[in-house]
Amino acid sequence: MSYQKHKSEESVEDYLETILILGRQLANVRSIDIANELNYSKPSVSVAMKNLRQKNYITVSGDGFIRLTDTGRSLAEAVYERHSLLSEWLIRLGVNPETAVADACRMEHDMSPESFEAIKKYLKDPSQTGLC
Repeated sequence: MSYQKHKSEESVEDYLETILILGRQLANVRSIDIANELNYSKPSVSVAMKNLRQKNYITVSGDGFIRLTDTGRSLAEAVYERHSLLSEWLIRLGVNPETAVADACRMEHDMSPESFEAIKKYLKDPSQTGLC
């Protein structure tokens, strides 16, 4: 079974992760905040927000404030966990932090759940894997 995701799925995950992160920094997240953070055009973000609403990942208030639904938050948190753990792991291995973050962003989308859980388990307790 292939775990490589289609680019549109990666885009959804990136948007949700960005909304999650911005939501921790700002009282209210708007499309312009997402556009600025990702360096995307406002029209591109607008189309993406429509798509995320249709998939029930976000809600948008009358004031334009974007909130993650429970489903959207669950997916965003899973992506953020993969990104954070992989970034930290690569940095601990000696990879330049900027490179580690960029590589983690690519890896987070294409890694199987099995491989991610194995890395997570290893990082928590290397002696449990028999590799050390």
